[in-house]
Amino acid sequence: MNIPFVDLKSQYNEIKQEIDSAISEVISNTAFIGGKYARQFEESFAKYTGVKHCVGVGNGTDALFIALKTLGIGPGDEVITAANSFIATSEAISATGARVVFVDINPKLYTIDVTKIEEKITPKTKAIIPVHLYGQPADMDPILSIAKKHNLKVIGDAAQAHGALYKGKKIAQCADMTCYSFYPGKNLGAYGDAGAIVTDNDTWAENARKFANHGRAAKYNHEFEGVNSRMDGIQGAVLGVKLNYIEDWTEKRRRNAYLYNELLQGVVTTPVELDDVRAVYHLYVVKVEAAKREAFQAFLKENGIDTGIHYPIALPYLQAYDYLNHTESDFPVSLKTSQEIVSLPMCPQLNEEQIAYVAEIIKKF
Repeated sequence: MNIPFVDLKSQYNEIKQEIDSAISEVISNTAFIGGKYARQFEESFAKYTGVKHCVGVGNGTDALFIALKTLGIGPGDEVITAANSFIATSEAISATGARVVFVDINPKLYTIDVTKIEEKITPKTKAIIPVHLYGQPADMDPILSIAKKHNLKVIGDAAQAHGALYKGKKIAQCADMTCYSFYPGKNLGAYGDAGAIVTDNDTWAENARKFANHGRAAKYNHEFEGVNSRMDGIQGAVLGVKLNYIEDWTEKRRRNAYLYNELLQGVVTTPVELDDVRAVYHLYVVKVEAAKREAFQAFLKENGIDTGIHYPIALPYLQAYDYLNHTESDFPVSLKTSQEIVSLPMCPQLNEEQIAYVAEIIKKF
């Protein structure tokens, strides 16, 4: 049996007629950059995330950068984020001219350790970016309490957490601004690059939209210098179709995760959810002994099972951050976790037979 890590082809085949029709309509109407189809998706996604505004942009990294710039983050400032994430989170901070400040992660949840945030706050700190990693919501109540106490902005990185809930609230309702990626492999994925910023603040939404469109207030009238980061019409149309399926796909991801949990109990370390959340399992991440991980992945590959590691090097230890001079003792949990984690196949199209096969092969190993 061959089990891909993600099966985008099967997903496309499920909704092929709707997708093909939507793309054809965009081309027929030559609505290539922004336009009707991008706007329709923005309106639908704002409603889905429970906030007033959605600003479609070129990708998830731009979403973070533009959100930071919109909130006035720049040279001389510091922004706190988790030590375990994709580099997009931290490079967006650096791109503003601000300094990235890493915080170690919770050993069970893999999201930012809320007990270690305050010790990293200085007079230069302006914001916190909690990452809802793997589709697991970060523990937002303590984060929001800390942010209020120190007058900090909170920007949620929800690139892997479309549809996640925290204590009954949509995660976009738990931050000043929240950023999404629609990279094709995401829970809600485009057929190219795309991203979005969502917020309840009218002024921030307006300024983010202007910044993403060269600082433009009207044609050839530019209030300030911005960037070129606009959602294109085809991505808006594709996402508009897929948004109708996201709830069903989310429940299938959760079903698959719980079946994995049941079959792998006592075999490997399986994911843990916070109480009263809906995790959306963009990734299903287990832990194995560091010394055996390479052999573990090779054995699964020999048996037709694709795996991944998200992420093999914790952010502070990337060459890109050598200038911060971190040592292994600075982020011990992130360092250890990066050496043990393995991502198993996860997508809505995964079926019970495939999951049972993965579990069987893991037990054999």
